[in-house]
Amino acid sequence: MAKTIQCEIVSAETSVYSGSAEQVVAAGIMGDLGILAGHTPLLTELAPGPVRVLHEGGQEDHFYVSGGFIEVQPEKVIVLADTAVRAADLDEAAAEDARKHALKAMEDKTAEMDYTRAAAELSEAMAQLRTINQLRKKAGKS
Repeated sequence: MAKTIQCEIVSAETSVYSGSAEQVVAAGIMGDLGILAGHTPLLTELAPGPVRVLHEGGQEDHFYVSGGFIEVQPEKVIVLADTAVRAADLDEAAAEDARKHALKAMEDKTAEMDYTRAAAELSEAMAQLRTINQLRKKAGKS
């Protein structure tokens, strides 16, 4: 039996997940992080993207966070995000529409939306689509 770590994923509105995990994988701003029980304490910023919670027996839970922070202690991981949802609850059509809208706004120099905001919206839409694709690939392997 592998050692487990307590994992909490919370958004500004609610707790999205609370339970034990063998490993937590999240998209840090400097790259993906894999957290196991006994990990060195860490506090770092998260990029918009997927968070995977791996359980004993190979089961996984997939989540999407819009960014935020991850705090790691030897026996606990806390993900604090503005927005956190189960990946299965993401709307692929809405994410694709947001991606197209952001690209159009970035190309349209006369648009009311500024370039920086459009780039941020594009990044978030792409992160949602990446999360959906990861979940789809995992479902295809099962």
